[in-house]
Amino acid sequence: MTVAGLHTAALARDELAAWLRLLETPGIGRQRARRLLLAFGGPRELFEASPAAWREALDGHKVSEALAHPPEGHDALVERTAQWLQQPGCHLLVLGDPVFPRPWMELVDPPLVLHARGRLELLGIDALAIVGSRHPTPQGADNAFQFAAALSEAGMVVVSGLAQGIDGAAHEGALSGPSGTIALVGTGLDRVYPRQHHALAGRIATEGLMLSEHVLGTPPLAPHFPQRNRLIAGLGRGTLVVEAALQSGSLITARLAMECGREVFAIPGSIHSPQVKGCHKLIKDGAKLVETTQDILDELHWGTTTRVAAGLPTAAIQTRLDDTPEDPLLEAMGWTATTLDTLQARTGWPTAELNVRLLELELSGQVVRLPGQWFQRQASA
Repeated sequence: MTVAGLHTAALARDELAAWLRLLETPGIGRQRARRLLLAFGGPRELFEASPAAWREALDGHKVSEALAHPPEGHDALVERTAQWLQQPGCHLLVLGDPVFPRPWMELVDPPLVLHARGRLELLGIDALAIVGSRHPTPQGADNAFQFAAALSEAGMVVVSGLAQGIDGAAHEGALSGPSGTIALVGTGLDRVYPRQHHALAGRIATEGLMLSEHVLGTPPLAPHFPQRNRLIAGLGRGTLVVEAALQSGSLITARLAMECGREVFAIPGSIHSPQVKGCHKLIKDGAKLVETTQDILDELHWGTTTRVAAGLPTAAIQTRLDDTPEDPLLEAMGWTATTLDTLQARTGWPTAELNVRLLELELSGQVVRLPGQWFQRQASA
């Protein structure tokens, strides 16, 4: 009996069972699992070997005893996975398979098994990761969307983690272009986290690609997300950080990208905004400051003559803005989030008149209202 799933070849039921058993055996982990695979050639051969051979391969470590019996619920997991693999677009990729992402083969800690749903061909296209705050400003979310859309138009796949905020905006932007997006998640692919991204995950599974190194049924456990970040950082040619505070997990992703030899890009912002202090730190540490998507494409020597722009105003957009008389309230606001009291002090306008004009700018999409009666100018790409 065979199980549908691998893009290049069918995976036998007993081989599927062996891979899942190795993946789920307590105490083994990816590092020891790779040692065992190197010693025995494959998971089926591993479980056909003797306990003495396991101990020798693991230098006598007592964790080898856990290999003697399948983990609890193993048969049910194999059956559930076999049924899942019968669904359209569902695949199981194992370390060393020809379809397995080549960039991850360079990682110190590559995944052993990948559950995939969607367009496997996206794994063969150059990619760029976009990450950032789970609670971005409206401008930050728009920057993520616009940069992702422009990268997709330029022929690059956008990689992110399906989290709230910047991740979701990047996936949405990439789906608006032809190249699509890849979502690396920290749960089993039969679950969606966060729940509000259920519809987005469905779109990605159809129009892009969902990937997870975790077995079906895996819940959103906190340790899984930093682990997932190494895959986000390692899959693309670089990582773009859109908005990030100093303690943001996005800085971990950027550091991992640097460690595996990938480019790191960051969008700057106001020196007064805590949302971008992480981006500024990255720039100080050597990340490339970017204002347009073309900055990224130039740095990567991307083979296109099309000038594309996204995010903060490009030279062309800025020229258009310069040709138009500046609205006095927008001029007073600048590009930094500003309070109502500050705007009143700068303009000298009565409160009622100021509120009316702010509402007009909100309705036209030029200004967004932030919590606490703060206002921020909204750039368009």
